[in-house]
Amino acid sequence: MADCQATVDDDDEGVGVSFEQEALINGSSTSTSGGLNATLNSLSKWLVAAVFGIIFLWRHDGEALWAASGSVLNAGLSKVLKKILNQERPVSTIRSDPGMPSSHAQSIFYTVMFCIVSLVEYFGLNGITAVISALIFAIGSYFSWLRVSQQLHTTSQVAVGAAVGLCFSVFWIWLWDAIVLKAFISHLWVQLIIVLGTASFCVSFLLYAVRYWVLHEN
Repeated sequence: MADCQATVDDDDEGVGVSFEQEALINGSSTSTSGGLNATLNSLSKWLVAAVFGIIFLWRHDGEALWAASGSVLNAGLSKVLKKILNQERPVSTIRSDPGMPSSHAQSIFYTVMFCIVSLVEYFGLNGITAVISALIFAIGSYFSWLRVSQQLHTTSQVAVGAAVGLCFSVFWIWLWDAIVLKAFISHLWVQLIIVLGTASFCVSFLLYAVRYWVLHEN
């Protein structure tokens, strides 16, 4: 009888140790996953800027200049919307500025749309470009979701930011195709305005990024 009780006690102890080990493993896994998400979130703005820069250098045409100026205006639009909507972040102690819409998600999906349009314009719409476009959209969605996982934005703030960025990108590209392209080809002064305007926009935004991005996350 004592042997049976000892066996039960040993089994209980073994189960307890097993649960403790499992908890430690799961905790370590969760911590590693959370650390990776936090790192990717902090790098997201630089990755998006790098991708946009690569696409810009690859295209190096009037539409790329137009898209670059649009990206700066898109960022400015996000700041304006934040002030108008003035909605708190889910954890206001992390960031004190308004969270609606997510400027990260807005910039990410502006860039996502520009990448997809560039891909289709150069290689046509086929099975390969459709798969790559879906992958780009999925990656953009993941980087946007990181803002929710880090409690910097609510799901609705990220969703609105993504929708605004996507819509503004579509509008800006449509404006180029419908109105600006013809004037850009026909008139030198239009080319100068777009080139000089884009340069001034980008330099101003670069100065802003160097000043604030290193210290804050928007």
